[in-house]
Amino acid sequence: MKNFKKSALFAALLALIGFSLNAQNSSAFGIKGGLNYSANGDYFESIGDNAKSPNRNIGYHVGVFGKIGDKLYFKPELVYTATKSDYESNDFKIKKIDAPLLVGLKVLGPVSVFGGPSLQYILDTEFDGINISNVADEFTVGLNFGIGLNLNKVGIDLRYERGFKDNEANFINNNLGTGMASRIDTRPDHLILSLSIAL
Repeated sequence: MKNFKKSALFAALLALIGFSLNAQNSSAFGIKGGLNYSANGDYFESIGDNAKSPNRNIGYHVGVFGKIGDKLYFKPELVYTATKSDYESNDFKIKKIDAPLLVGLKVLGPVSVFGGPSLQYILDTEFDGINISNVADEFTVGLNFGIGLNLNKVGIDLRYERGFKDNEANFINNNLGTGMASRIDTRPDHLILSLSIAL
């Protein structure tokens, strides 16, 4: 299964390289980056406790994109993302690779709408200084949709991203002095603001 996960991300990278090598007038390849206003799922200190909901926090992302088509287009991306959620006095940090596969449509001049699945591979998770290695699924799929504005080679877009299902990580939280089994839902819930530049 892990080989399949890595193969899916490798295929997305090859697709981006292919777009850049075969670029035509209606195709583009470029770089992007921006901010994520995000939170993950609920946190449980033990099996019987009520869930603690996270506070949103600012993260960031950087990556590359490909684009083929004009009025109707396909836009795959490969992005490194770092996010942080606050659970009272505890921080939950995630580093991951995202590969959105977006279909977009120009609706009014330079304005377009888009959406599609986002493949996600979790590289690292940390809760209150504890590295968590037993996330249920390192590879997940979410939904990504939004609106964009493109002026020549510069683009700005605002999008929403949400994981399709719970993806819990279980760990022993000795930092809180309890030594109890805890669990946290790593599913993303993001507002994403991006700036892109076609090369």
